[in-house]
Amino acid sequence: MISKWNYLPLTTEEQKSGTELAEKYADCQPISELLVQRGITTQEEAEKFFHPSLKDMHSPFLMPDMDKAVNRLNKAMGSKERILIFGDYDVDGTTSVALVYKYLQNYYSNIDYYIPTRYDEGYGVSMRAIEEAAQQGVKLIIILDCGIKAIDEIKYAKSLGIDFIICDHHVPDEELPPAVAILNPKLENSTYPCQHLSGCGVGYKFMQAFSQSNGLGSAELENMLDLVAVSIAADIVPMVDENRIMTYWGLKRLNSNPNVGLRAIIKICQLSNRDITISDVIFKIGPRINASGRMQSGREAVELLVARDFSDAYQKAKAIDQYNRDRKELDKRITDEANAILESQDEKIQQRKSIVIYNKDWHKGIIGIVASRLTELYYKPSVVLTLSNGLATGSSRSVQGFDIYSAVESSRDILENFGGHTYAVGLSMKEENIPEFTRRFEKYVAEHILPTQLTPQLDIDAYLTFAEITPEFLSLLRKFNPFGPGNPKPVFCTRGVIDYGTSKLVGKHLEHIKLELVDNTSGKVFNGISFNMSRYFEHIHSRKPFDICYTIEEGKRTNHPHIQLQVKEIRITDV
Repeated sequence: MISKWNYLPLTTEEQKSGTELAEKYADCQPISELLVQRGITTQEEAEKFFHPSLKDMHSPFLMPDMDKAVNRLNKAMGSKERILIFGDYDVDGTTSVALVYKYLQNYYSNIDYYIPTRYDEGYGVSMRAIEEAAQQGVKLIIILDCGIKAIDEIKYAKSLGIDFIICDHHVPDEELPPAVAILNPKLENSTYPCQHLSGCGVGYKFMQAFSQSNGLGSAELENMLDLVAVSIAADIVPMVDENRIMTYWGLKRLNSNPNVGLRAIIKICQLSNRDITISDVIFKIGPRINASGRMQSGREAVELLVARDFSDAYQKAKAIDQYNRDRKELDKRITDEANAILESQDEKIQQRKSIVIYNKDWHKGIIGIVASRLTELYYKPSVVLTLSNGLATGSSRSVQGFDIYSAVESSRDILENFGGHTYAVGLSMKEENIPEFTRRFEKYVAEHILPTQLTPQLDIDAYLTFAEITPEFLSLLRKFNPFGPGNPKPVFCTRGVIDYGTSKLVGKHLEHIKLELVDNTSGKVFNGISFNMSRYFEHIHSRKPFDICYTIEEGKRTNHPHIQLQVKEIRITDV
């Protein structure tokens, strides 16, 4: 699907506000423009942005209920109560559990962890898990990356003498569970400055508060920021404020002395001895951790992340890598099946603004990925459902700018359960309610989605000539890392480039183009890659000019920095 190219130059007001930066970066004008786009207008703000400092982290006690949470944890440890760390089976949940369990284990031994099985128990805390905890004498459960809607379950736990501390970041309902403390920056009464923490980020803030209250120092906890960085990248939370600070330092840890389990995954991914980036976490490390909960058991991922012996961790990482291979095969098969169903539908259904698709035999652990694939392919809010434990259970994904949580919530009266974020929601319903849900979901989407939200938008941050891609420019551009929502990787546009004469088709089916390009501003030749754009090769090979939108990627080849333009789209200019 061809995107609409958008470029919004700085307004006169923005230009005035960025005068100081424009003067500072006079030789790299695009840099000052990129900073102003991010709301950074002074040299002092730029220095803070370019050099994230842990000193700029917020006090954890700004979060409502933090005092209550720390006091209850201190009481439990002082009374030698049995504590259970409970979390979701995805990357955010398993890293959360690993971080809190590993940190507290340094000071307390009467502690264990629990990850529910996706297939037998489903998302969140179950009555079965609470009963097992009661049988084991658990008096305090710290629940991470879930729990904010577990009202009945936590009431039941309370009746059995079990207290809960909730560390969650999902959108809460009006009624809250009767927990001793609820740590969630999205609570209505929360004024915590960083609203969009990951679940692991909330767990980190809890441990930070515990550490401060007990005078334990910060170094030991900061050494676990690699786990937080993985959670932030995998859960795609905004890369701003504390999230950017924690990811910046977490990536440093990943590249120097990572968690033993993460080091094993890094080796499996063949990322050793190279700079690990956010992209590596999103596309290589995260999916492997996730595959454990999707294909087998999320507990195995925690066992890997809390491992102390590398050889043991490496064996666990190999097993998880195999789960990921199996996941890829299932992912492709189910996506192909879903596409075949959608393509066979009549034209009226195809013209709908949303997708709801159901197959009772699809693998529950894969449907979230399939929903993402369908949203990417058709650029519509998508819900994919399968049958699990007698209910139609599924995942939804949204397009840029559309709140799918509100769309799902509008049908809450016919849902058994739901929860999530603006762009991704999990849900379940009785099988007979699928047609009504489909009708209501489409009606809500059709009434609320904007026409522009149904077409991919490619936002251009700045126009560049190849002459402007200097060593100084690249050095400053590196400082914009780490990238993510709220701080996206800059997209540049260069007009009128031509083939240097050596571009060629590559890939198994010659579907990609390996580019070598020049423009008319310098003699520089830049390498590039454009995936699945072989349709443009004839034009490119004819040495006619064209425009490119791209990101600048850096790697190392034979120990030397290597620049490659990752071409996102090509526009032919002479037709």
